[in-house]
Amino acid sequence: MPPSGESEQGVLFAGLLYAHNTYLEQAKELLTADFGLISIESDETLWDHSVYYANELGSPIKRRFVFFDNLISTGLIAETKLKTIAIEKALSVDSSRKINIDPGYLTLAKVVLPTTKNRAHRIYLKNGIYAETTLIYVGDNFKPHLFTYTDFTKCETLELLNKARKLFKDKLLGK
Repeated sequence: MPPSGESEQGVLFAGLLYAHNTYLEQAKELLTADFGLISIESDETLWDHSVYYANELGSPIKRRFVFFDNLISTGLIAETKLKTIAIEKALSVDSSRKINIDPGYLTLAKVVLPTTKNRAHRIYLKNGIYAETTLIYVGDNFKPHLFTYTDFTKCETLELLNKARKLFKDKLLGK
């Protein structure tokens, strides 16, 4: 645990939703400029959990996760969310987002996602940003809870998060 008053270190990642690969590549370029090199990138999958984003992003909607090599102070996740919102706006066309970027962080114990949407299970951080613990690490795997997004419960997503956790643990142990 970090000394009292300091936030812990975590692995920064971003979940990306998009319909056109052009916006994915532009977003990755801007994200790496702000957050450093990508250490893990998932395969592209079809994202069909909702039609919520279809009018903005287009369809079919695809999902990809990227994990950054640099560790972050988890206390900076609100600022990170604000930076990703700015990237979304920079890549918008006629005030319509063309990519949705959801940052988060992973520690040995949990996966946390920041959001601008207030709900009963979310904690206010600052500047209009809330956070929720999306997954907790129990035994040898991340486990969902009542409010976990469906795509974070998929086997391939959990495998990816466990892979990132192992790399993080090795980095903490100096391996």
